[in-house]
Amino acid sequence: MFNVSNLASGYGQSQVIHDLNFKVDKAEIVAIMGRNGMGKTTLFKTLMGILPTRGGSVAIDGANISGMESHERVASGIAYVPQGRMIFGSMTVLENIQTGLPAAAGGRVPDELYALFPVLYDMRGRRGGNLSGGQQQQLAIARALATNPKVLLLDEPTEGIQPSIIKDIARSLKEIRKIRDLTIIVSEQVLSFTLEIADRFFVIDKGRFAYEDTRANVDAATISRYLSV
Repeated sequence: MFNVSNLASGYGQSQVIHDLNFKVDKAEIVAIMGRNGMGKTTLFKTLMGILPTRGGSVAIDGANISGMESHERVASGIAYVPQGRMIFGSMTVLENIQTGLPAAAGGRVPDELYALFPVLYDMRGRRGGNLSGGQQQQLAIARALATNPKVLLLDEPTEGIQPSIIKDIARSLKEIRKIRDLTIIVSEQVLSFTLEIADRFFVIDKGRFAYEDTRANVDAATISRYLSV
């Protein structure tokens, strides 16, 4: 479903991502783990076309999207929940979700989204800026899902969220994968969260993958060493 080959990118004169290669199957959840500053967000911004690709390619469902603008990538089937959530604080919960809906939806939010995140239905008339961090994260995920993606990118979804809500998000992501056969790629530093949801693990260190394994064989101690400061 998602194929990244020899990907390179960075900022100005600085190259941050160095020739990364990975493939993610349909309905697979992959965790990309690493400390702050190791390249996780840069990778995701490159996958979304926010940062230009300096080399390599990105393909979704067999179609090369490397030269596309961000909005074209969304239309091709990628959705992105950025670090910090970036919801529209002055807009209501309903209006936030509607920004992700295709025109054909006529502004109607699918019942499935509210079933996944019941709190959003209860708060659909409330401004996004008045929600808690965990509720904003659920809103950001719902807004991304409203685009009907094939691949969902989540950048540090547990950041600043209380443990009980983290468990809710983990449960929702597994349910979303099951309902939609959705491919999910999540960048994270919280190992307990990724152990709950991921099928495969990558560790990124200084823009390169330093470790990769499946859930059945994952070495939590090794990943923890890369995550420690």
